[in-house]
Amino acid sequence: MRRMQLPFIAALALLLAACGFHLRGDAKMPFTTLHIEAADSLLVSELRDNLQASHVQLVSKAEQADVVLNIAYDVAEKQILTLGGSGRVSEFQLRYRISLRAYDLQQRTWLPAEELQMHRDYAYDDTKILAKEAEEALLYQSMRSDMVQQIMRRLSRAKPVDQAQK
Repeated sequence: MRRMQLPFIAALALLLAACGFHLRGDAKMPFTTLHIEAADSLLVSELRDNLQASHVQLVSKAEQADVVLNIAYDVAEKQILTLGGSGRVSEFQLRYRISLRAYDLQQRTWLPAEELQMHRDYAYDDTKILAKEAEEALLYQSMRSDMVQQIMRRLSRAKPVDQAQK
C-alpha cells in the first residue's frame, strides 16, 4: 500500500505545479518596520509571531516605525442563541470583534478605522460541561487565528492614502 502512495503523491504534486498552483507562503509587507499599539493579548502575541515570520521588524516606539497598527479593542463575547423546551441553553454563539487602523508618522492612513468581527455557533449540552468548555476554547482560538490572518492580508495590501485624496 505504501508503494502506491508515493507515486500518487508525486504525480499529484506534478499536476498541481503544472496548473500554476502554489502555496500562499509568507505575506509580503509594503513596509519594513511596524509598531503595534494595543493591550497585550493572545491575538497581539499571535500577530507579532506572524509579522516576524513575514520579516517585519517590530519596534517598541511609534517614532521608529514605518507604520503604526492601532488595535483599539479585542473582544470575545458569548451569547445564548437558542433555548431548549426545558429552558436550558441548547446553542451558544461566540463572537470575536476587533477594531483596528494603521497610519504612518505623516498621519497618512494605511488602513482606515474598521471593526472586524466573526462568529461561531455551537451546540451546548450541560451534561458534557468539560468537553463543551474545551470546544469553546478551541473555537475562540480558531477565530483568533482567522482574525490574525485577516489582519495580515489587510496589511499586505495596505498603502498610504493622502488626506487630499479622500
